[in-house]
Amino acid sequence: MRHHASLALSMGAILALSACGNGATDAEVQRAMADVNVIDESNLSDIMLTVGDPDEAVSYFTRAVNDNPDRIDLKRGLAKSLLRAGKPTEAIAVLTSITQSPEGGPDDKVNLADAYIRANDWDRAAATLNEIPPTHETFDRYRLEAMVADSQQNWSKADSFYEIAAGLTTKPAGVLNNWGFSKLTRQDYAGAEKLFVQALTYDPAMFTAKNNLVLARGAQRKYDLPVVEMSQTEKAELLYTMALTAIKQGDVSVGKALLGQAVETHPQHFEAAVRSLEALEA
Repeated sequence: MRHHASLALSMGAILALSACGNGATDAEVQRAMADVNVIDESNLSDIMLTVGDPDEAVSYFTRAVNDNPDRIDLKRGLAKSLLRAGKPTEAIAVLTSITQSPEGGPDDKVNLADAYIRANDWDRAAATLNEIPPTHETFDRYRLEAMVADSQQNWSKADSFYEIAAGLTTKPAGVLNNWGFSKLTRQDYAGAEKLFVQALTYDPAMFTAKNNLVLARGAQRKYDLPVVEMSQTEKAELLYTMALTAIKQGDVSVGKALLGQAVETHPQHFEAAVRSLEALEA
């Protein structure tokens, strides 16, 4: 990636110099180079924030911020890359400085609340969200509001925020899955099942929602697999989840049969299911 970025910068420099012509002044050349560098830098920043290695992105934005300490966009990039790298505490420090600066806005506070949640500091996450004006209605804001309400076991508030968040995005599978898991923890198994099914209509490949759906059905003693898209490996893993759910509820013979199906279904050796089956037979 560094090689491609350097090549892009070099080619950009050549094109800029060519465009200036033989009669260009030094100032014109410098302005052209600056424009090209900004374009290339923006492209590289986007790559680092999306497909780049998280740790490499942290190094890139750390250097960029050190070289340009007044650039708020680079600080935001550093904060996002720190969150991608699983370093919420470091991200909190950067985001706090951003929110306290004149250029900080509501989205920065939303990101700060997100970082607090990742750091398991729910009280500060709630306090940060309370500082955001109610007119700032975004998907991320309501998604986090729902999670905070969940942590406080304020179920009616959580349901309201989940519903709003789901309506503010064209890809609601993730938030519907979270909402379903919230219902699962409340032992509203039928409500959870409906939400997991709904999530899978938007993202049929989401295995987490499939597994959660099996948990919700198993908790209702529905021990047949749901009719959803699944690979052979996924089917084996879902049978295993269903088996453990049955055993936990005291339906040991059902669980044992499901474990056997899981072992037979898996295209390779299913070690976890084999061990569980052997433990039951012993």
